[in-house]
Amino acid sequence: MRIPVEILIPRYKDHLFGAAFSVTQNQADAQDAVQNTFIRYHQSSQAFDGEEHIRLWLFRTVYNQAKDIRKSFWKRNKVSLDEVVDAYYPATSSHRDLFEAVLRLPEKQRSAMQLYYYEDYSIKEIAAILGCKEAAVKKRLSRARATLKQKLQEEWDENE
Repeated sequence: MRIPVEILIPRYKDHLFGAAFSVTQNQADAQDAVQNTFIRYHQSSQAFDGEEHIRLWLFRTVYNQAKDIRKSFWKRNKVSLDEVVDAYYPATSSHRDLFEAVLRLPEKQRSAMQLYYYEDYSIKEIAAILGCKEAAVKKRLSRARATLKQKLQEEWDENE
């Protein structure tokens, strides 16, 4: 089964962007990863079992593309976290603190959180996308939740 890329782009571009952004933490790089993913799909002659198989392939590919971009020589110089947060959420957003805390998580935890909470993937599907075991995904999510809880509690205590 093949779905034309013209149909897939509007359906998945925003979700793929969020996944790529969780890895690159850079808007332009995330857009590049999404674009490269759709180009690879278009050039691929692979047959898929259904739309869910295509969706999994797209997420797996966008993560690999984002990781490759992040590892490249020119991308080793990171922008500040404030620039990233400002690009994604305006200063008045109520979700800004949570988003900032999620961005501070280690990349493996951040990616698992993105797929689980924002893309509604199951543990099994996340393991397939990230190329790890289900137990590893569960551990990443558990650690990410614990870290977020601690960080947000500390910030809340400071503000009182």
